[in-house]
This record gives sequence, C-alpha cells and structure tokens, in this order.
Amino acid sequence: MSGLLDLAAFAGVMALGQFSPGPDMILLTRTSLAEGARAGAVMACGIATGLAVHTALAVAGLALAFERMPALRRALAWVAAAYLGWLAWHLIKASLAARTGGTDPPPPGPGMRRHPYLRGLICNLLNPKAVLFLAAVCAPFLQGAHPPWWPAALWAVVVFQGGLLWALWARLLQWPPLRTRYERSALWIDAAFGIALAALALKLLVTR
Repeated sequence: MSGLLDLAAFAGVMALGQFSPGPDMILLTRTSLAEGARAGAVMACGIATGLAVHTALAVAGLALAFERMPALRRALAWVAAAYLGWLAWHLIKASLAARTGGTDPPPPGPGMRRHPYLRGLICNLLNPKAVLFLAAVCAPFLQGAHPPWWPAALWAVVVFQGGLLWALWARLLQWPPLRTRYERSALWIDAAFGIALAALALKLLVTR
C-alpha cells in the first residue's frame, strides 16, 4: 500500500509540473487552437516521447553530469534558445504579414509547418531544464527500498500521464466559445504566443 501511495504522490507532483508554464505548454496550446484537437494530440505524443528520453536520462543520473559539466548545460541552453527564437520569429512575422488580409488565422511559418509530432518532440528535447527538473522530482522517490520495477513505474507515470493530460488539454481547447474567440483574435493571439516563446528564449540566455 505504501508503494501505491508513493506512486500516487509522485503522479500528483508530476501533474502539477506538466501544466507549469513553459515552451511545451505554449506550443501545444497554440497548435491546439490553430490546428485542432487532432494536431494537439499528435503533438502531445511528441512531447511525451521527449519526456521518455528525459526521464530515462534523469533516472540514470545525467542530471549529476550536467551539474559537473556546466559547459554542456550552457551549450544545450543556447541550442534551445535558438530554436525557440526561430519559432517565435516565424509566428510574429506570419501574424504581422496577415494583418492586411482580414481576420483569418495567419499562415504558419516554416517552423510551424513541420509535423506536430516533430514540433513537440524537438521542443521538449531542447528544453535544458527538463532533465534537471525530472531528476529533482524523481530523486526523493528513488530513495529507500523499492522493487526492481520501481524506476520503470516512475518513468511510465511521467510519460503516459504527460501524454494523456496534454491530449485532454488539446481537446478542452476545442470548446466552441474558446475556439470562436481565437478565430476572431488569431492574429493577436499568435503574436502573443510568439512573444512568449521569445521571452522564454531570452530567459534561457540570461539565466545562469
């Protein structure tokens, strides 16, 4: 029973972490609003795949290697900032270019035409804080005596819960009043998403 309670507590912590503001949530929300629940669900699978990699690395102790090799962490942060900045640029540029064409949703830039699964996967894999966050959350639950399958159980909670919750979020965003509001304000909303991505990229560059 104690093992099940520990697993439930871990799932609760991770559920809160999945919905904290970040690149994945911003990109998934924009995609679900602009392209529909199916695209959002596919992107959620891509994000979950990235989580599978990060969680495996976190459980294996790569977070310790990052702490001992600051250059590796900085290099990943620069790559992530460049990718987020690239996405932000195309979102903002497409939004500004579409202002002369009425209120239809702006055409996606090159960064947004990539398959939703790949967009979600790349965005998650290039998040340098993901593996550190996961390592920090997993560490207390890896202490003490546990059966051999315990690390795999923690991995499964992160990956499958994350994919499921984000797919449900993509479906919730199809609520007609919310979608209607987006269609009327798509240009401004896309520009705001682009600015948010740019802010996250800047934060990666200035955060030590």
